[in-house]
Amino acid sequence: MKHTLDIRVYYEDTDAGGIIYHAQYLNFAERARTEFLRHVGFENSEVHHQRGVMFVVRKIEIDYLKTATLDDVLTVESTIPEIKNTSFVMHQCIKRDEKIIADMKVVLVCVGTTSYSPTRLPEDIKGAFQKYHEAVE
Repeated sequence: MKHTLDIRVYYEDTDAGGIIYHAQYLNFAERARTEFLRHVGFENSEVHHQRGVMFVVRKIEIDYLKTATLDDVLTVESTIPEIKNTSFVMHQCIKRDEKIIADMKVVLVCVGTTSYSPTRLPEDIKGAFQKYHEAVE
């Protein structure tokens, strides 16, 4: 199963050449991860304040395949190809008209909010992620 989020390209997302500034793709992916977490029943603030954990990006690999421009509607698709005890990998692709324009692998680590050290993923969150677990092809 995939989580999807539609995002429109605004003027503020573009560079002097009129195309999406490359770092903006990271913002779109972050927004999709937040909405993914909300979709499976958790809010970042609740996870942070009540459970004492948060998810931090350890590594991102991104391939920029095509450009997008002002007013394009993009879709961010998110799946989880790998779940471990303290970390998980998200595959996120950004599409325009069903064609991938950016493809990324994001490694996230669950850390304590006071120690900033890796800690176990809460079991209920890990369980909610299982529906979106998709083996890498």
